[in-house]
Amino acid sequence: MEKLTLIKVGGKIVEEEDTLRNLLHDFAKIEGHKVLVHGGGRSASKLASQLGIESRMVNGRRITDIEMLRIVTMVYGGLVNKNIVAGLQTLGINALGLTGADMNLIRSAKRPVGEVDYGFVGDVKEVNAELLASLIQQGVVPVLAPLTHDKQGHILNTNADTIAGETAKALARHFDVTLMFCFEKRGVLRDENDDESVIPQIDRQTFQQYVRTGIIQGGMIPKLENAFQAIDAGVKEVVITQASEILRGEGTHIN
Repeated sequence: MEKLTLIKVGGKIVEEEDTLRNLLHDFAKIEGHKVLVHGGGRSASKLASQLGIESRMVNGRRITDIEMLRIVTMVYGGLVNKNIVAGLQTLGINALGLTGADMNLIRSAKRPVGEVDYGFVGDVKEVNAELLASLIQQGVVPVLAPLTHDKQGHILNTNADTIAGETAKALARHFDVTLMFCFEKRGVLRDENDDESVIPQIDRQTFQQYVRTGIIQGGMIPKLENAFQAIDAGVKEVVITQASEILRGEGTHIN
């Protein structure tokens, strides 16, 4: 199978001119097929504030009422997405900006109300991998915004990590997929206070051992659990790294 690299970058990287320029130059140099999934939360919060709309977060997740839904749709699907697409076009990359609603690419269900009502937030149910793969085979580079739809006419705000993971799993039937999550740190750290203490490789056994001993804890546990789920679904490798390291292959490799 042909290789495909799927890279997920947080909003912070794509929202600032210098870091965005560096990311796009590196991304353009990746050989073979590729997909970029981006966030944009800080830009959404900034615009909401300018419009007098309060941003509410619970456990790092945005509460998306109807007003906030309008903001994130404009920012994620418009401003941030099209800036990336325009930047890639200048580098000779034939990028196409997409939300999950475009071509019925990613269908979600509105998250049920539990202890928290997250509002118009989607949990991914289906990725149209055949359609996406056919675009990629034609030399198109998809740039996916963190928005999906429910096929009932509603756009849903959807976690970008989830979109990256679910898209990578779906594309694993068509390509040899490497999934790269770009965070602030250079990888999973043995000591959270030492940025140089990157763990180069983690398999299931070492993961369980690190959790037992408290080396891996908190929000990193679900991130790694998601990585192993992607491996189980046929993704060849998951890499946790920094955006500046995507060409060098540094970071934590999960397999």
